[in-house]
Amino acid sequence: MKIYYSQLFKEKVSKLPPDVKKILKKKLELLLQNPYHPSLRTKKIQGTKDIFETTITMGIRLTWQYKEDGIILRNIGEHDKTLKNP
Repeated sequence: MKIYYSQLFKEKVSKLPPDVKKILKKKLELLLQNPYHPSLRTKKIQGTKDIFETTITMGIRLTWQYKEDGIILRNIGEHDKTLKNP
């Protein structure tokens, strides 16, 4: 599975603290292996068309969706702010 990155995602990741980036890397590896692994707490975002949220830390969420040959990472950040603009 291939990973694509939205411009918004790239901008937000560059502003994350190093410790969160380290956790993100591990979570992305797990996401590629099994998007529904229990530790990711993946669920579809209500009111969207096939956009999912995944837990990175208790306060940080990642939004993504499937593409034909992989997934596109859409947004990352604080829970409430990220889910308002998935």
